[in-house]
Amino acid sequence: MTNVTDRFRLDGKVALITGASRGIGEGIARAFAAAGAKVILSSRKQADLDRVAGEIASAGGEAFVVAAHAGKPDDLKMLVEKSVPQYGRIDILVNNAGTNPVFGPIINVDEKAWDKIFEINLRGFFFLSREVSSVMSDNGGGVIINMASVAGIKPGLGLGAYSVSKAGVIMLTRVLAQEWTGMNIRVNAIAPGVIKTKFAEALYSSPELAEEILRGISIKRLGEPDDIVGAALFLASGASSYMTGETLVIDGGGVML
Repeated sequence: MTNVTDRFRLDGKVALITGASRGIGEGIARAFAAAGAKVILSSRKQADLDRVAGEIASAGGEAFVVAAHAGKPDDLKMLVEKSVPQYGRIDILVNNAGTNPVFGPIINVDEKAWDKIFEINLRGFFFLSREVSSVMSDNGGGVIINMASVAGIKPGLGLGAYSVSKAGVIMLTRVLAQEWTGMNIRVNAIAPGVIKTKFAEALYSSPELAEEILRGISIKRLGEPDDIVGAALFLASGASSYMTGETLVIDGGGVML
């Protein structure tokens, strides 16, 4: 009988993580490397990627970096074309890169901001998943993890366009899971609540806003990147082998209030 902890190991696997230079993406990359995976790190800024890769290597892991824009199909194609020769395969994809350049009523969101949000938060997830799917299929299958948000389930105050994009991620996850099961590709999503990262800083930077957010969380604290890492490891590993098309909500009990 397999040791239960061994089911969470990623030895021999290759994982590609976008938005991996900080926050949740960085935490996931470090955890996957510690679990035995070779990790491919991507974001826009080479210097930030090099820092994370160097720290992973110092801890005994193996990392390769490719700077790419997560919303541009040509960049995503280039990302896969540079990654595959490095390790010969991609077993796990974490679509984590995201953006939200506006805060306020959705009626005030202009076309440029709307397009930017969907370019990275939804279109980029699809185009990168499509690029990776053929690589996974050629190697017997794989796992895709999409970073959604509780805002895609319960509209976030001042986060209208972002909420719509993340609702799209949840449905994209279900569609890909249904259509790609024949390629042995499992697709699941994670829907974090408010996590203390630079990305979400505008939501908790003022004491008044932070207090309002906490009133909507059963566990009376904001999340940390490490609160998401365990779920990502579960979804990437054999421990979740009978799971696809699902969205794990990790928000301190906020959705239920």
